[in-house]
Amino acid sequence: MEELQLFSRRKFIKSSASVIALGALAHSPLRAFAKSDAIKITILHTNDWHSRIEPFGKDGGQNAGLGGAASRGALIKKIRSEEKNILLLDAGDIFQGTPYFNFFEGELEYKLMSEMGYDVATLGNHDFDNGIEGIVNQLQFAKFQFVNANYDFANTLLNDKVKPYKLFNKDGIKIGVFGLGIELKGLVPDELYGNIKYNNPIAAANKIAEELKVKQKCDLIICLSHLGYKYQNDKVSDIILAQKTKNINLIIGGHTHTFLPKPDVQKNSEGKEVLINQVGWAGINLGRIDYTFEPLNNKVSQASSSVLQIGESNS
Repeated sequence: MEELQLFSRRKFIKSSASVIALGALAHSPLRAFAKSDAIKITILHTNDWHSRIEPFGKDGGQNAGLGGAASRGALIKKIRSEEKNILLLDAGDIFQGTPYFNFFEGELEYKLMSEMGYDVATLGNHDFDNGIEGIVNQLQFAKFQFVNANYDFANTLLNDKVKPYKLFNKDGIKIGVFGLGIELKGLVPDELYGNIKYNNPIAAANKIAEELKVKQKCDLIICLSHLGYKYQNDKVSDIILAQKTKNINLIIGGHTHTFLPKPDVQKNSEGKEVLINQVGWAGINLGRIDYTFEPLNNKVSQASSSVLQIGESNS
């Protein structure tokens, strides 16, 4: 009987030790290997929405009922209720296209984007349609950062108001977002962009992306580009940008109003894959790219994408 009691005590102690060990393991670094610890980052993006505050009317042809800030806001709100780590980005040409811009001069666009929770945007050529002063006058309504790395804003009212890049930390994943703009000369009257100097976007991108990768230790580097998806000539486009740079993971494009059903995959100067995405114009679509990062090493294990159509059914 005494031997049986001794065995029972030993069995209890052994079982208790196992439970304690498992409990300790649950809080140890090894637990990071669990599949449930993978970190998901959701990138939502738009481009060239051109003051499309309301949906296209019934006479809008194939776009009838599509677009509209209310529907976009409702869709973004729904996704926010489902996902933890979200970045909401825009690739430029926020202004110009409907009477709302002519009347409110961009105030309404910035207020709506702020309410939706945009994090970063870059500048498109049409954002200069009321000049540099027109942008500056409306920045008070923008609760998000504008970024551009290849325009020199020295000696202009935008100096120090537009940054080369912005950093984010989402669940330990460090993300750098920078912007690039198209050459304004020939697209915008000289007096509207004033003393802004255009610099080579490829050189600027390589410089900033290296800083984000090496100095800032970013796990994900995103470029907001208003260069255009591709051209028939050798003009710098998103495709050329991807091929001639390194350290960029994702290029979110604008300017050419290109509807891509899924991201274009290009190889960069080191032979590594770069995703390029663009979702048309007028706020008809919301782009979505989900990155899943491996535990411990913060490397991307997978990426998935979808194009979400915006319409009255979302509001």
